[in-house]
Amino acid sequence: MDKLWYVVNTYSGHELKVKEKLEARTESMGFQDYIFRVIVPETTETSTDKDGKSVEKKKKMFPGYILVEMIMTDEAWYIVRNTPGVTGFIGSSGKGAKPTPLLPQEIDKVLATMGMTRLDSEKELETGAKVKIIDGPFNGMIGVVDTIDKENARLNVLIDLFGQETPVEVELFQVSIEN
Repeated sequence: MDKLWYVVNTYSGHELKVKEKLEARTESMGFQDYIFRVIVPETTETSTDKDGKSVEKKKKMFPGYILVEMIMTDEAWYIVRNTPGVTGFIGSSGKGAKPTPLLPQEIDKVLATMGMTRLDSEKELETGAKVKIIDGPFNGMIGVVDTIDKENARLNVLIDLFGQETPVEVELFQVSIEN
């Protein structure tokens, strides 16, 4: 089963509390292999206060919603659904039906706005890993990670181009892990 991203509806203003509770429940129930990341989509806005000083303020992109990366099993679904503050999944018809996950291009846009990627670079990426390029001019090509620039979310990938090993630079969101 694939780990995919789902949108979870929460009480408005309770997004951070729900995130903390869901992470704690995942840990205490031993479901770290099914529920991976919980994100409250936020952006940082810079404004000027009355004294002329620059002030940064975090603003929720989707008030009342959190994003959960998970493998949709009955147990994982139950844990998320029954976390205090959760009102349900988006994309579910109700009556016990499982929700539909976000499309890769949908989650990529949201995560890119936050400076993140679908790949958990800390855990999933390492030099020598086999990756498939899923976006850009080398779409569909398979290569090997040569270097990782975590700070700028970029990779150097060695691909076979016209029979020669060629390094190409791609952004993290442009690759997926090949098994």
